[in-house]
Amino acid sequence: MCDCNLCKVPILPILWSDDNFRIVLVTDQNIKGYLRLELLEHVSEIHQLSQSIKHQMYSLLNIIEINLINIFNPDKINIASLGNKTPHIHWHIISRYKHDNFFPESIWSKPTRNNLFENTNEEISNLKHQLTSMIKQQDAEQAFDS
Repeated sequence: MCDCNLCKVPILPILWSDDNFRIVLVTDQNIKGYLRLELLEHVSEIHQLSQSIKHQMYSLLNIIEINLINIFNPDKINIASLGNKTPHIHWHIISRYKHDNFFPESIWSKPTRNNLFENTNEEISNLKHQLTSMIKQQDAEQAFDS
């Protein structure tokens, strides 16, 4: 049995998934527009991935970033892959705002404000729809190019 939290079924809402990755909405950090891209296979380092999985991963990161900008209009996007506590490939894609509780520090720092940020149902629905649509379009374009 694997002790890895990312190998377990997530408790966070899944916005999209396929055989290799899932995109989850992080709702436990008090950050509006915070997603995580998780590799489903238990692999700890990027160099261990095949070229096609790496390509898919970076394409998904790009799609996620574009969607967060379009839907949440953040001041900045932070993308982090740490894995010290959870040695399983995953990316944090975080919308940052000058008025968020941690700005200008990382979201893992001590908060400097105590604002409440929640994703609206409309934002979540739009995000899910746009992610799915862009990923399908990308898949179709790649199939056409092959």
